[in-house]
Amino acid sequence: MDRIILSTACSSSCGPGYKSPKAAMVEGPREKLLYVVCIHTDPEKADVLSTVDVDPESPTFCQIIHKLRMSVAGDELHHSGWNVCSSCHGSPTHKRDTLVLPSLMSDRVYFVDTSNEKAPKMKKVATVPFRKILEPQEMHKYGISTPHTSHCLPTGLIMISTMGNLNGDGLGEFFCIDAETLEAKSTWTKGSAKAAFGYDYWYQPYHDVLIASEWGAPRVFKRGYNPSDSEDPKIYGRSLNVYSWKEQKLKQSINLGDDGITPLEIRFLHDPYASEGFVGCAVSSNIYRFYKTKDGSWDTEKVIQVPPKEVEGWMLPTMPAMITDILISLDDKYLYMSNWLHGDVRQYDISNTKKPKLTGQVFLGGSILGDSQVRVTKDLEMSRQPDPVYVKGRRLHGAPQMLQLSLDGRRLYVTTSIFKPWDKEFYPDLLKYGSTMVKLDIDVKKGGMKLDDQFLVDFGADKDDILLAHEMRYPGGDCTSDIWLPEKH
Repeated sequence: MDRIILSTACSSSCGPGYKSPKAAMVEGPREKLLYVVCIHTDPEKADVLSTVDVDPESPTFCQIIHKLRMSVAGDELHHSGWNVCSSCHGSPTHKRDTLVLPSLMSDRVYFVDTSNEKAPKMKKVATVPFRKILEPQEMHKYGISTPHTSHCLPTGLIMISTMGNLNGDGLGEFFCIDAETLEAKSTWTKGSAKAAFGYDYWYQPYHDVLIASEWGAPRVFKRGYNPSDSEDPKIYGRSLNVYSWKEQKLKQSINLGDDGITPLEIRFLHDPYASEGFVGCAVSSNIYRFYKTKDGSWDTEKVIQVPPKEVEGWMLPTMPAMITDILISLDDKYLYMSNWLHGDVRQYDISNTKKPKLTGQVFLGGSILGDSQVRVTKDLEMSRQPDPVYVKGRRLHGAPQMLQLSLDGRRLYVTTSIFKPWDKEFYPDLLKYGSTMVKLDIDVKKGGMKLDDQFLVDFGADKDDILLAHEMRYPGGDCTSDIWLPEKH
């Protein structure tokens, strides 16, 4: 972070977000609200955006204080993004007030007005006399489907990665939406070269690059997880796809091979000058560092491997960790990741990006609990199976999945749902009891994490709305929603 100079030319109110990652970390307020994307367990009921009070001084602390229901059942809300973020900080006319909610199953895109932060409502625009929603055909007319990651671009666009064509086969593309009118504009990629699969992405204009990751063919992963599917490179991805930011063209595909199956969440370091970052490979259960080489191309190296466990009573004789989310603290010091099958959250010191050091680990459920039907017969890391976890008398069903870190890096929030068809397959009790959100307190100086045994949000407490909680967002942006550009001097 040494190269990031805090300019005094633009105050914190210049535009949306913060002028630098360091400013966000130092000047950003403590979070008081979280917007949580929630999938309904009842197939006849629409998904929900829950507003959660996380202000310890509030009388409604740890409660869902508002629910905004979508218009149609079966959407499968998943990830979320903003109309503008810190990449637009130099634009004083821009305001972060619209949350973008793409739907994984229906291809619908919702827009949520967050002007009243505690009670969001569906967005209305001047050109439309009713709620603004992009129906599936708006995406389908470009031959794309299955939207995932939504980021704002400094060009005045909202861009959502998409993972499939209209037949449900793999296709990596990007769906562009005007950030002011909320009208569909185009796809982003130019030229004939297309990525075989899509998933997450991050951009770094200083290095003229956008790098995207891969899941698989939507028609396959939407039916659940079959280990034999991931063995087939024709239906499960293994590559990082490198684009020229200026030309909007696919320039390079880095095939990680069978040791890099399903590279999912991808994170550059937050420093806008940085030419490296990390990606978590779910099935292979490892972390690759990607970096720019001297000749201007990009390369990778594996820097973390979570060993599988030999087991009995499970679908396979070996159980991978299944890394399903990663994030990086705003000072680029710590990387956090969730192992959705083994059930733990890990913290690594990445001060040396080539040699991450494990500094914290907390189990929050998973598939190898001591009271489960699974017996671990060989474990290279542990001597005994972890115990089930209870917070305020509530058992944590499922396993840690989505992560969100406070701006100051001192609190890590964790939810438990990955994707309803996969939840149902691996953790059916989630659909019976609903998700939970818990909080880990972070030692930012020495490293380490500790479960807060007084913090619990129960998304199954309301028996009329048993919900699966996935991604979390702060109203003012966070370390996975916002991307920074070098400051202009």
